[in-house]
Amino acid sequence: MDNKLANPAPLGLMGFGMTTVLLNVHNAGLFPLGSTILAMGIFYGGIAQIIAGILEFKKGNTFGTTAFTSFGFFWLTLVALLVIPNKAWGFKLEPTAFVGLYLFMWGLFTFCMWIATWGKNRALQIVFFTLFILFWLLAIRDWTGSKIIGTIAGIEGIFCGFSAIYLAMAEVINESRGKIVLPIGVIKKT
Repeated sequence: MDNKLANPAPLGLMGFGMTTVLLNVHNAGLFPLGSTILAMGIFYGGIAQIIAGILEFKKGNTFGTTAFTSFGFFWLTLVALLVIPNKAWGFKLEPTAFVGLYLFMWGLFTFCMWIATWGKNRALQIVFFTLFILFWLLAIRDWTGSKIIGTIAGIEGIFCGFSAIYLAMAEVINESRGKIVLPIGVIKKT
C-alpha cells in the first residue's frame, strides 16, 4: 500500500510569509498594528505553522519540524507580548531594550537555521538569510529607537515574507504540474 504524505512545507511557508508581510507593512510605517495582524499571528503564523511542523515530524524532516514549530511559537509569543500587558491584569509592557534582546535571540536562532539551509534550495536560503537580518534590524531598532531602521526593517521584512510566499507557491505549482514552473534554485548534490 502506497502511503504518500502531502508536503506540509507550503502551509508553513504561507503562514509565515503572509503574516510576515502584514507585520512588516506595519513596521515600514504604512499601517498601524491592529487586530488583522494579531489574528494572523495567532492563527496562520502561529497555529498553522505548528501544524506544519508536526506534519514535518511525521515525514521525518528535522529541519522542517524545528523551523515551523519554532516560528509558529514565535508568532504566538509575539502576539502574547503585545496583548498580555494590561494594567487590569497587572502586567506591564516589557522594556523596549528587552524586546530587542528577544528579537536578537530569534535572529541568532534563525542565523543557525540559515546555516542548516546550506545544501538546500536557494529560495529557502533566501528566506532564512533575509529573516535573520530582519530580526537583527528589529533588535537594533528597539535598542536605538531609530525610526529609519524600523522602516528599513519593514521593507526588508516585506521582501522576506514574499520570498516565503514565492517558495510556498513554487512547491505547490511545481508539484501540481509535475515540472519546474517556478524555479527554486535546486542544488545538485555531488
